[in-house]
Amino acid sequence: MLHRGNPDMTALTMADVCELRCAADSFADRLWVEPVREFYSRSRGKRPSTDPAETFRRSATARINGAHLLLFTIGQVDAAPPGRVDAGSWTSRLAPAGTPPKMTAVIERYLRLHLDANLGREQSVRHFRDALRRLVLWLREAHPEITSFDQLDRKHAEEFLRWLGEQTSEHTGMPLALTTRRSIVTLLARFVNETAAWGWDDVPGRVLFTRGDIPKIARTVPRFIPDHELTALMSAIDQLPDQYQRAALIIARWSGARRDEIRRLAIDCLDAYPDGHPRLRIPVGKGYTERMIPLHPDAAAALRPLIELARTRRARGRFDPSVGRSVEHVFTVRGKLLSKGFLFDLALKTACTTAGLLDSQGRPTISAHRFRHTIGTQLAEGGARLQTIMAVLGHRTPHMSLIYASLSDPTVKQQYQAALDRHLDGVTLAGPAAQALREHRLDPQAVSWLQTNFLKTELELGHCLRLPQEGPCECDLVLTCSKFLTTSDYAPRLRQRLTTEQTLIGDAVERGWDHEVERHQRTADRIKALLSDLGEERQH
Repeated sequence: MLHRGNPDMTALTMADVCELRCAADSFADRLWVEPVREFYSRSRGKRPSTDPAETFRRSATARINGAHLLLFTIGQVDAAPPGRVDAGSWTSRLAPAGTPPKMTAVIERYLRLHLDANLGREQSVRHFRDALRRLVLWLREAHPEITSFDQLDRKHAEEFLRWLGEQTSEHTGMPLALTTRRSIVTLLARFVNETAAWGWDDVPGRVLFTRGDIPKIARTVPRFIPDHELTALMSAIDQLPDQYQRAALIIARWSGARRDEIRRLAIDCLDAYPDGHPRLRIPVGKGYTERMIPLHPDAAAALRPLIELARTRRARGRFDPSVGRSVEHVFTVRGKLLSKGFLFDLALKTACTTAGLLDSQGRPTISAHRFRHTIGTQLAEGGARLQTIMAVLGHRTPHMSLIYASLSDPTVKQQYQAALDRHLDGVTLAGPAAQALREHRLDPQAVSWLQTNFLKTELELGHCLRLPQEGPCECDLVLTCSKFLTTSDYAPRLRQRLTTEQTLIGDAVERGWDHEVERHQRTADRIKALLSDLGEERQH
């Protein structure tokens, strides 16, 4: 602005931006002059920069690009800013440096085809690149003599699989997760099979990986957030100072949308049903389908101010490759789409810390995806149809939705309860074994056998829960045995036995048999206690 001599920001043009870039480049070139270079290498309290010219160039370029992006977003200049000059896009580095030319040609041809022909989402193509990168880096280390994919055979594939199983994560230092290994092997198998089917040169042209090579992973159930944790977490989210983070998490809570779907919401994403209930349009995402879902009023209230703010700014839309057109997004600041890390990861770390939802290492126990599991579970438990769960969560096939449905299937719960309470439904329990049965402290194998053979356990006054491997009961003190269980069905027999014991007590008193009096009195007292536990004490 000082150079132009005009403080009016609205007068800036594309020519000014280009002139500023040239001036910054010219100054960076001057830094190669030794006296100037030495001066700008000094940094108080920091280690001297080894390359001040390049450091300045990167810093200046980043700031100029930011200003250029802002001017482009508000429509003041028409040319879009370039990408990062110093780093470049991942699409410019599809094959690792040093990859043999024939391999490089195949990798670039394969990945460019998927990108240019829109054969998969950009994120999916990036996963392909990462899988091929691992294979190439392994070949460079283990088989440097191989310079083309057509030299690979099953023996190499088996060596790679063993090597992959020993690798660790660069971020955690832990062994690679099964899901990561599964993705790598699946994508490599697809690469080999597709290039063979297309008849390409310099490719394996044969089966290297089979379905049996794909690591098996446990099929887990959705990890919904328990009510008490959800209440504490939402209270902490309401206290977040940043309105974008707060709105993103509230929308995740009530919509079940994926993180990338929420951050790419358009300014016209919110409307209402005829009755006035809010409705949200979820953009095209992993399922390649746009969808409309009901939205809780709390989430709509958090989203509306951001929509109005975006409309007030009248920012230029960003091209969205998933829909092939320009879109005005809600979660943008100074022309930049806010990252998933900022909207969700950092926000949840703050909220979980406030709510006390941290593990032993101080990490949040709640992830954004668990909101999705929670809304799916709540829909299923509320009796929602399978088609409703699919529509809300954006599942392309019923497979994932069936997990929620089966988890909360009322028929399963009813049959489970019926099996557990077989012959005991609506009956009060008493006896030494009653507490163990109520608290589910019995071995699952024992419960299964008792449910199947309950009639075989019947005694005069109740049931004996001894298992066959424990042998027959060798004590006559049934009423005090830890395996004894009785129910209200046996109350008449217990009262009859109590009457008999009281008669025997009277007879023993008349005969002067003090020991018998004591023995029968203990039995009578025990029967009275059982009747009291069964709520039958007033009837004897």
